[in-house]
Amino acid sequence: MSQKITLSIDVMGGDFGAKVTIPAVLDVLSAESHLHVILVGDEPTIREHLGESAEQFKDRLRIVHTSQTVEMDELPSKALRGKKDSSMRVAIDLVKSGDAQACISAGNTGALMATARFVLKTLPGIDRPAIISEMPSIEGETFVLDLGANIGCTAEHLFQFAVMGSELVTAMRDIEAPRVGLLNIGEEEMKGIEEVKKASALLAASNLNYIGYVEGDNICKGGADLIVTDGFAGNIALKSIEGAARLIAHTLRQTFVGSLYAKLCMLFALPVLKKVKKHVDPGNYNGASFLGLRGIVIKSHGSADRNSYANAVRIGMHEAAIDIPNRILRRVETTLSNREVD
Repeated sequence: MSQKITLSIDVMGGDFGAKVTIPAVLDVLSAESHLHVILVGDEPTIREHLGESAEQFKDRLRIVHTSQTVEMDELPSKALRGKKDSSMRVAIDLVKSGDAQACISAGNTGALMATARFVLKTLPGIDRPAIISEMPSIEGETFVLDLGANIGCTAEHLFQFAVMGSELVTAMRDIEAPRVGLLNIGEEEMKGIEEVKKASALLAASNLNYIGYVEGDNICKGGADLIVTDGFAGNIALKSIEGAARLIAHTLRQTFVGSLYAKLCMLFALPVLKKVKKHVDPGNYNGASFLGLRGIVIKSHGSADRNSYANAVRIGMHEAAIDIPNRILRRVETTLSNREVD
């Protein structure tokens, strides 16, 4: 029998709040008998959207009422200081207290990271948390971090990201020695800024499966299981790929509505198009992990729909089941001790 997993859900976060979060959570509850959830937010709103499901899942669902909500455009400092009873803050507090094994939120990214870091703290040996997620590639998927938490990174920060990300890929994808690439403007050794060059030297001297510099096209082309970069470049890459996926989808729709012949062609091509959409749709990769914290926090895209949010919930379940923070802690301790010996 699968182990019991309890997740705290920031019901009010995101562009659509309870209209999306609750139906998505109910979908996962229906499919996963070992899942328990704590729905955090305005109780009347939660009960309104739960309907009869409140009774159906009464043994695996409870509600924690909060009086505040963090707005999507709210300053992280304001949310951290002034909204201690927000659905976001209380959902993270439940991870800190041990009542939940992971928190899922579609709320304001900056506020979520600031709050999570303040409440949960970073793991020993980790200076900064980083955001990691999968992106579609020719080979299947590629993990990329950091995706926006850290704008300016030292070589040591990038090295720590690689250690954390490598352990996550091993745990989530059962790859014993993930191929780690360092994002750069070229594969030649002389290219790149100084901190990237220093990070490359650190990675080359480590026990990670470091394959050297990779360029932006490797994210989708493949060749690496994990690509490491700072949050500035990583976030631009993420948004560019999401935009390209939407452009492809829009172009295909426009192409197939042009004439009766085009519509007939679409009918024959529909099974193939569905496979393409499944592989490149950003929603199917929704759910970014905040690595380096003493607890699991999963960030859903703010505009996620029901299916996309459910994917973020499943990622939280998976990470909780394999205890990602402790796996990373052990990996970091081992790596640091090896460096001290060297």
